[in-house]
Amino acid sequence: MKVAFTLAYNGTHYLGSQTQRESKNTILGNVTQVFQALGITDKIVASGRTDKGVHATGQVCHITLPEYWSDLKKLQHTVNKMLPSSILLKSIRPVDETFHARYSAKRRVYRYIIKTQQSNPFEADFVTFLPSADMQNVFENIKLFEGRHDFSAFMKTGSDVGSTERIIYKAFAYKYREHYVLYFEANGFLRSQIRLMVGALLQLNAVQIQEKLSHKKEHKIRPAPPNGLYLAKIKY
Repeated sequence: MKVAFTLAYNGTHYLGSQTQRESKNTILGNVTQVFQALGITDKIVASGRTDKGVHATGQVCHITLPEYWSDLKKLQHTVNKMLPSSILLKSIRPVDETFHARYSAKRRVYRYIIKTQQSNPFEADFVTFLPSADMQNVFENIKLFEGRHDFSAFMKTGSDVGSTERIIYKAFAYKYREHYVLYFEANGFLRSQIRLMVGALLQLNAVQIQEKLSHKKEHKIRPAPPNGLYLAKIKY
């Protein structure tokens, strides 16, 4: 039976989501280890990768289960007992054989969380603290990223992709209590694209962002830290 399952995780102490040959200290490395202990040997396919220190509330994966794992509620309960507390199997459901966690996805939603206060030890792993951030600049300029663009100036060097063009359907910011939330929804994102876009919003003005986005002028920027970034939802 082919199933899709949704993961939530605290990525702070992991080397990203994808399995790695050099280390098992990844999100899918841990999930794979648990599945294999339960006799599930098919390869997990995720909707996309998250980098070291990045979190997720809605990472979707698919896998094919052996026949004896037909009780999905029992499987979910068993897996969650075996996983570290920083990873949660939120849901699991049967899907059609044509379903693909990555290629069937229509849109991906990420959120980036900022707090303009001094850091505290209880939120430091989950929020980017920037006491001097110009959030008015962020609110005014974030919509510059909406639309179809070549985002090659907003991706990590060494990325191996067929096309650097992406469509951002929604980009906006809002305040929730003491937190500022930056929302991005697109058909896909390049590696580190969101962290670099957030970095641009924090370090450049509107003209400089437009110049970088249109490749008229290069402006060096630092990517925003990973701890404020969340893969929130995959839309199919």
